[in-house]
Amino acid sequence: MQSTPTQQRVSAYLNQLQERICAKVVALDGTDFKEDSWDRPGGGGGRSRVLTEGRIFERAGVGFSAVFGPQLPPSITSQMPGAKDQEFFATGVSLVFHPRSPHVPTVHMNYRYFETAGNDEQGPTWWFGGGADLTPYYPVREDVIHFHQTLKNACDLHDLAYYPRFKQWCDEYFYLKHRNEPRGVGGIFFDYQTGDFEALFAFVQSCGDSFLEGYPAIVERRHEMPWTEQERDFQLYRRGRYVEFNLVFDRGTTFGLQTNGRTESILMSLPPLVRWVYNWQPEPGSKEAELYEIYLKPTDWLA
Repeated sequence: MQSTPTQQRVSAYLNQLQERICAKVVALDGTDFKEDSWDRPGGGGGRSRVLTEGRIFERAGVGFSAVFGPQLPPSITSQMPGAKDQEFFATGVSLVFHPRSPHVPTVHMNYRYFETAGNDEQGPTWWFGGGADLTPYYPVREDVIHFHQTLKNACDLHDLAYYPRFKQWCDEYFYLKHRNEPRGVGGIFFDYQTGDFEALFAFVQSCGDSFLEGYPAIVERRHEMPWTEQERDFQLYRRGRYVEFNLVFDRGTTFGLQTNGRTESILMSLPPLVRWVYNWQPEPGSKEAELYEIYLKPTDWLA
């Protein structure tokens, strides 16, 4: 598939976003990322950056990819409007940060762009997707509000309807159906956004840039708070929910594995340590119970 100006512009922005986020993390943590550049069999490649055993982050992974090929697998085209047996291009940046401290939330962010070649009757089709969401273990309402406010500010620059619509989509998407609970306190999520390319590309750039305003401020406020072994155990237990979602429901994981992506890069989002406890229940009135009773519910945090 011949590279197009839109592909080049989006890839250049996402590549630069990876650079800026990694630079901010290194400034916070003091630990450098290990970088792997890789080629994808069939076309394209990417750059994976992983920070391991840092001062603040137990693992922080930031991946960039730009891949292409003759056609997407049927299991993917059935979920994507307009994508049939056509050449495709996909580029994205995705990150997951797993902090050491139970008082610092795990965070996920992903922004991506798809384009298919089309055919004689139908020209190229394209769409944007992505979002960011927060998964705290011992939440502080101030932090949850701050995270959502930065996302709302980015959305409101472009359309006042975006934040409420994409927040609800996030609440519905990052939901573990088999557990009957959300993964965290949400954020925004959207997919298959097409129409005015310039307007949507500007929107995605605002969302990507907002990450640097939203999450690092929470890290700076919380990473030096002391924690107990009980709090650490609860953090490892709740990380299990992250693993379950990524391996069962996450579209990015599915897309990467089904298009012969680099497995190490796809699964770098998983935490280095995790624990499952049979039929665990929080003690009534505990801080752990507060997470379930107050925060793990769809909530208008900016009301």
